[in-house]
Amino acid sequence: MSEILVIGHKNPDTDAICSAIGYAEFKRRTGMTEAIAARCGDTNDRIDFVLNTFGVPAPKFVADVAPKISDVMQRKILSVRPESTAAEALRLMDEKNLRILPVMDAEQKCRGLLSLFKLSKFLFPAVNRNPGLGQSSREVLSSLSSLARTLDGRLIVGVEAEREEELILMIGAMGLESFATRLEKFPPEKSCVIVGDRWDIQNVAIREGVRVLIVTGGIEVEPKTIESARRKNVSVITSPHDTATTASLCRAAVAVRHVLNEEFLCFRENAPLTAVREEATSSGFFVFPVLDGAGQTVGILSKTDFLKHVTRKLILVDHNELSQAVQGADEVEIIEIIDHHRIGALATQQPILFRNEPVGSTSTIVADCFFRHGVELARPIAGLLLAGVVSDTLNLTSPTTTTRDAEILKKLEVIAQVNAREFTEKLFASGSLLTLKPAPQAVATDCKEYAENGVKFSVAQIEEIGFEQFWKRKDELLAALADYRTQHAYRFSTLLVTDVATQSSLLLVVGDEKFIQRIDHPRLEPGIYELRDVVSRKKQLLPYLTHCLREREKGVKG
Repeated sequence: MSEILVIGHKNPDTDAICSAIGYAEFKRRTGMTEAIAARCGDTNDRIDFVLNTFGVPAPKFVADVAPKISDVMQRKILSVRPESTAAEALRLMDEKNLRILPVMDAEQKCRGLLSLFKLSKFLFPAVNRNPGLGQSSREVLSSLSSLARTLDGRLIVGVEAEREEELILMIGAMGLESFATRLEKFPPEKSCVIVGDRWDIQNVAIREGVRVLIVTGGIEVEPKTIESARRKNVSVITSPHDTATTASLCRAAVAVRHVLNEEFLCFRENAPLTAVREEATSSGFFVFPVLDGAGQTVGILSKTDFLKHVTRKLILVDHNELSQAVQGADEVEIIEIIDHHRIGALATQQPILFRNEPVGSTSTIVADCFFRHGVELARPIAGLLLAGVVSDTLNLTSPTTTTRDAEILKKLEVIAQVNAREFTEKLFASGSLLTLKPAPQAVATDCKEYAENGVKFSVAQIEEIGFEQFWKRKDELLAALADYRTQHAYRFSTLLVTDVATQSSLLLVVGDEKFIQRIDHPRLEPGIYELRDVVSRKKQLLPYLTHCLREREKGVKG
């Protein structure tokens, strides 16, 4: 398979979603037809407001981009039913050059595997040199209807033809007297007599009440013989094959459920290839049924499928650190990064296009790509990019704002036919996390993980109009932040609650006490600090937190 996912960071904000959609559109219009906008987190009310306003669907959700079984498995399943005959299975295996077939029931659940090796041993059992130890090569387990179907024959007289039973094969090739003597050694209700145009043998078999008479060579059975068979409840099958071929085919009339291997190893379609590779390759099985969440078989995995190359590639937008990237990003090729944040620790195997600019929004960079290359920018995409710019720059009031953001926003207003100021008011009024969401979801919705000198911590941000809802819920927000920090084993976790109207923020901090002691902003309550004129996580808060962290480490060393 081949796909290029244009994807933002975990817990995506408006800029991450809008820039992903916009840049995927730009790449498709400039020749990269495989580019698909994606997301690795849920949308929120504000993002949904933006998408609905401009009539654009949310990007494809992708939780993990690491190669999975579903990426390499064979989706077209060649299989047989449990009631299929061994002959039908062999025909399919021969046509498709297969050694193993899955046996599937009506609910698409795998009942077992049918191997050519096991079938061969059943159809051609070893010759038993001691006649007293059984006659396995003569035994047939089948219904008369399956027997006729396997022989490509006709069931002329059928008595309980669908009943599955054990039959004993006898070939009527000897003299009449010898045949009659031999016939007495076997129970007639289990006897299956195979004979050509020997009318005398046919009549003896019917007279003795054998279970079934198979007449070979495509010979028409005389009406009086058929009538006699009906009176004696003897079934009659005609076979177009000669006697030797007919006899060899009879054992293949067995239903495959009797010869399948019920022990097999199966995997879930979403399992990472790296997680199952060793178990699969070291097992004695060659193929593995692949199941979906409901237990239905949706594919077949073979050992050779592990050699397939999954050509999934990534273009990262609005971030450049693996700690913020979609799960499995380190296992696939990253071919481009479009971002406006600090450069983190990310190594690539080969040179890539890395466009990182000190502007207020990734959407600014994406819009510039359209303008710089003269690519037509459709109104809905222009609207999304406008939303990305105003959300990340607080409509050009954030300290991260540049003249480039202002120039780009002016062009986007014209194309999208949207007034940025009016749209910004609607945007921030469209979804208050502190009003609509429980505390655990509120502190995690727009949260990013960072690492500084081996120390991992998180920084979340909520943008509101006023702090009224915050003060009503401060205790549960602090508790939820503490739980979030514990779950992820961070040194500390912070939440920046920003009032976009007054351009100021409140900072919640939980975690390392020695770190918290380094915070010198006014403390309003335990764990809550006032940050006047601070609205940017990227340009204002993050540098301050890393400074406090370095000071804390110096204090420990001193």
